[in-house]
Amino acid sequence: MSVLAVFVLLGTVLTVNSERHSLTYIYTAFSKPVGLPGFPEFTAMGLLDNRMIDYFDSGEQKKIPKQTWMKENLEQEYWDKGTQSRRSKQQWFKVNIDILMKRLRQNDTDTHVLQWMHGCEGESQPDGSMSFVRGMDMYNYDGSDFLSFDDDHQIWVATVDAAIETKRKWDNVQVLKEYTKGYLEKECMEWMSKFRGFGQAQLQSPEKPEVFLFSQKSKIETNVILTCLATGFYPKDIELQIKKNGRVLTREDGVETSGVRPNEDDTFQRKDRVEILKSDVSIYTCEVIHRASNMHVEKKWNHNLPEEGGNTVGIIAGVAVGIVVSIVIIVLVILYKRRKCDDCCNRGEDKPSPASSSLLSGNSLNERTIENTARPSPDIYMSNMQSTDLGSPEALLKKGESFQFILFKQQQSYFRLNFKTF
Repeated sequence: MSVLAVFVLLGTVLTVNSERHSLTYIYTAFSKPVGLPGFPEFTAMGLLDNRMIDYFDSGEQKKIPKQTWMKENLEQEYWDKGTQSRRSKQQWFKVNIDILMKRLRQNDTDTHVLQWMHGCEGESQPDGSMSFVRGMDMYNYDGSDFLSFDDDHQIWVATVDAAIETKRKWDNVQVLKEYTKGYLEKECMEWMSKFRGFGQAQLQSPEKPEVFLFSQKSKIETNVILTCLATGFYPKDIELQIKKNGRVLTREDGVETSGVRPNEDDTFQRKDRVEILKSDVSIYTCEVIHRASNMHVEKKWNHNLPEEGGNTVGIIAGVAVGIVVSIVIIVLVILYKRRKCDDCCNRGEDKPSPASSSLLSGNSLNERTIENTARPSPDIYMSNMQSTDLGSPEALLKKGESFQFILFKQQQSYFRLNFKTF
């Protein structure tokens, strides 16, 4: 299983603290098999407050719960329909990657990646309810932001020229914009509250950080890198400061920070470091405050220097080694692809899209009515579409057809969503 998707979009992942909560779904698809262990061609995952709650990949072909309380509180039908839905989405991604590759005049020699991330963030109220803070619905192609939804103005925003064609098409589908806004502000919030109710005890249980203060080799012979690591804590809010003779060191003093990052076990870590002289005899300490677990500790550096040929990094061997490897690999791939995408987007600015002829509309499938008062998770919508004489949903996707199906009934009027290709 891979959690690479979380890191490709790390800069845009919804944040969470003791008062705010989030529900996020992330889909990642490669244009062809990567050929590396832990990197399936397609992955989909749900994250509640940055904890993975469900997972699907192209290898297992099954949506599975990642938290015991999700499995215990949701019927098997939910997981079966979720499996069908994500299999359909896998085909949808294949179609759209192909469209984007043709639009950008890319060949299939290189591996390309398309991601979709959507979700919501809410804030707990004194009465126990959750108020909407913000929503997010965005697409990322080859490591670059591609298209996103502006919830306030109900328009799609093209980040690169190659996305303008998609923006225009989707902006013309009013019900798509209305539904997207409704999902982000209402349905997503409802599901987040429901899921949090299932796992309230575990989600609210704080975990204390382990704190390490150690030195590592520097490229400069006369220097060492003093590193303070706090890991294994939950929730993610934490204060970490490196001090010299009691004075807090800042960026101006050369302090660098990793920021708070997730571990594989649903806890978090943060690492700060500063480069100093080996000969410096000052008193260096690291102060860590994790209010949720009532932990306040200040560790003193013992002035032990890294051994010649030694590896002091071993002290953090237990800190999500697998996830670090995944980050390094995927970031290298994405950054390389991003440069290629930037060049292609600029070159293809005024070129017609070879894929535009495949964007057909007006073909409807059997309609399944879902009452507004009892709408299922959006992750199930595709599974609600049944095969017709036009062919199965998967077959239609491969042809580039658009999906039209009834999503909900509101004020006695039926709304139809065109699930269009790019």
